[in-house]
Amino acid sequence: MLVIIGVVIGVVLGLVTQPTIPAGLQPYLPIAVVAALDAMFGALRAYIEDSFSDRVFITSLLFNTTIAAFIVFLGDQLGVGSQMTTAVVVVLGIRIFANAAAIRRHVFKA
Repeated sequence: MLVIIGVVIGVVLGLVTQPTIPAGLQPYLPIAVVAALDAMFGALRAYIEDSFSDRVFITSLLFNTTIAAFIVFLGDQLGVGSQMTTAVVVVLGIRIFANAAAIRRHVFKA
């Protein structure tokens, strides 16, 4: 429940304050959002399956976001930043859809 409250507060603060993202960090924002969505769907799946751990959620969120940002940074340094960004989004997107499918199967028993 605290996670949901934190997400709602974060979204409201973002909409109210409309922060400006520095140009150097803009390529990493979509990756951070997708990594956060992956962690949230994973947490929801774990909660539904009665195996949720707040420590696993926090470490997953931080670790996945850090690794994804590092991969995009490395791609930028190699001159293939957009391809690396696409790769990270595809991999995390597959994980999000896999978790969503598991949640759907559990909720609808299908």
